[in-house]
Amino acid sequence: MLDILLPYWGDPELLRAAVRSVLAQTDPDWRLVVVDDHYPDEAVGPWVEGLGDPRVHYVRNETNLGITDNYRRCLDLTTADWMVFFGCDDLMLPHYVETVHRAIATAPDEVDIVQPGVVIVDEHGAPSTPLVDRAKRRLFAPRVEQPLVLGGEELAASLLRGNWLYWPSLAFRADRLRKHDFLDDFPLIQDLAVIVDMILTGSRMLVLPEVCFAYRRHSASASSATVTDGGRFARERAYFDLAGQRCATAGMPRAARAARRHTASRLYAASVLPTALRARSWPAVRSLGRHVLQP
Repeated sequence: MLDILLPYWGDPELLRAAVRSVLAQTDPDWRLVVVDDHYPDEAVGPWVEGLGDPRVHYVRNETNLGITDNYRRCLDLTTADWMVFFGCDDLMLPHYVETVHRAIATAPDEVDIVQPGVVIVDEHGAPSTPLVDRAKRRLFAPRVEQPLVLGGEELAASLLRGNWLYWPSLAFRADRLRKHDFLDDFPLIQDLAVIVDMILTGSRMLVLPEVCFAYRRHSASASSATVTDGGRFARERAYFDLAGQRCATAGMPRAARAARRHTASRLYAASVLPTALRARSWPAVRSLGRHVLQP
């Protein structure tokens, strides 16, 4: 059984497409829980409950918890051994659950995270190759032609140099994930933070070549909205300082150096700096420039 927890806040039509992609899975051994973070439009609840599928459940938070606390809520609602934080605007390709089940059935016991192959789509569902994803694949992600197990300092340093994972596509061993709380004050980088914490305590990751997930990249995302004003990068600097300290304490000096350098984050800031300059947004220019140049 795979628990699919879907923290919801956003476009109801994209949510419906996401849910339909779960219903279309070739492997029926899953449970889906839509966790509505008190979105103002209440139409989604009746729609989900009207599907009439006993594997599909709907929960509405009494108040808006925010990204971090809604992730905690999702984890609390997990009952299966393995779970997914499915994005409310993403899509599972029909063989996603089948692929993940096959992977975890043959994975070594120390594997607590599975990263399947991912394709990028835009807000209309069309294939897309944005700069950030081209950079992820060409500069930072490992080349995978067959299932590959990674862990230890090698994996921690790789992710802190450039986070090449796609959080909504990841499958987690729930009991290992529960040992690591999400960090407050880092809502847009908490996915990397909790994964690094897992790696520092011995968790390993299985990376699959099979593409079975569609990650939606569009300008309306929460992460994109904080890029050009520089706010995202100020919080990232604070996290990388913390990660460097934790890696050093864990006896992983190469990972600590990768955190201090945070290469991909600085390159990303450099790529949006011209936009801030054209807009004459001087506070954003100063914030971005500091992130790019500060050692």
